[in-house]
Amino acid sequence: MGAGLSRREFGRAAGLAGVGASGAVLLSGCSEDSVQARTAAAGKTWKVSGERGAGLGGFDSTMKSFMQARNISCGQLAVARKGKLLLARGYTWTSSSTLKTQPTSLFRIASLSKAVTGAAILRLAQEGKLNLGAPVTRLLSLTPPSGQTMDSRLKNVTVWRLLQHTGGWDRDLGFDPMYRRDSAVASALGVRIPVTKANIMKYMNGRRLDHTPGSDYAYSNYGYMLLGRIIEQVGGTGYRTYVQNKILGPRGITRMKLGRSLKMNAASGEVPYASQYNVSTVMDASGATVPAPYGGFNLENMDSHGGWLSTAADMVRFAGLFDAANPVLGSTSIGRAFGRPETGVDSSGAWYGCGWHVRNVTGGRNTWHTGGLPGTYTILVRRHDGLTWAALFNQRDDASGKNYGDIDKLLHIAANGVTSWPTTDLYGKYF
Repeated sequence: MGAGLSRREFGRAAGLAGVGASGAVLLSGCSEDSVQARTAAAGKTWKVSGERGAGLGGFDSTMKSFMQARNISCGQLAVARKGKLLLARGYTWTSSSTLKTQPTSLFRIASLSKAVTGAAILRLAQEGKLNLGAPVTRLLSLTPPSGQTMDSRLKNVTVWRLLQHTGGWDRDLGFDPMYRRDSAVASALGVRIPVTKANIMKYMNGRRLDHTPGSDYAYSNYGYMLLGRIIEQVGGTGYRTYVQNKILGPRGITRMKLGRSLKMNAASGEVPYASQYNVSTVMDASGATVPAPYGGFNLENMDSHGGWLSTAADMVRFAGLFDAANPVLGSTSIGRAFGRPETGVDSSGAWYGCGWHVRNVTGGRNTWHTGGLPGTYTILVRRHDGLTWAALFNQRDDASGKNYGDIDKLLHIAANGVTSWPTTDLYGKYF
């Protein structure tokens, strides 16, 4: 699967985020001591870097138990409360003497990238450069492959519908062009691998939509790839440049950058990624078998839906854009980010806004997103009580078969266990 949640997974995750926030979750997790006993023979050691305020040891314990139970080598956590950074940690579980995750180490954040893209779209609308009700066909030059015609319903795919996953593309029906479908695109167009974003768009312009636009919620990585191209067209510059100049830069975020697929192109300070799976590469036509995180998907094509590298501290700093009106996003833009879509509110009362899952809970509103790629699992949570946290891992699968989504409720429990929040602010140290 590609970055983010499928429609089937969304309902389960929405329930977890809501229940986790209430603290009413019963767990049967393994003890830290039993985990250490099982893994001691491997000669691994637990390393922690960074800082935290007093009384937040429960977060460290949660990350330790979670990572050791799944043999995750690199993890990172940042916790903020009411505009102050209270914890910024790097965690390492390894037998390597040289590998040590820092609070400033970079991770692929997968679908947390969607919140970044959503913020950029909202900023363009705030600048008066973009009408969110505009059809994508008016904003982008869309042409189908030779001899094919476009679905007439494409004219009803608006920017709003791309943002809220109601554009009509449904990866649950078996086709996500952004993830391991490169050979199908290349074959249909008669082009060579690796395919480009323009190749993918041309190919998709010849396919029928899976749903009538606006009729159904269906998570679409492709829809967010199109949003990146709209940012380029309307913003008059590259996607990365617009995001850095208009969204990240004003928040003092300078570490974030777009990732690369191959290990030899890793960024300075980027963690290594792990998966138990090897797959055929999509980066060339060799058919070579490669580790899934390094050539099993084309990260360069995923820029606006899953391509960013970040730290956990950067992500909670970014999330602060949505706490109150500010020079980057005003109150109207923030309201739009979490607005109810025309369809897609699930049975638990959760919906998808503009790069965020949203749910009203007792006391306010929770917003969150998860991300996943081979070699990556991430979560970003904004809680109704002023808490924000981000957890990043360099793995999403292992032989244990344990659920990586469990980190959601575990971190809610850790937060609920804090009896007195510190007043320290670490933002000055890491920004």
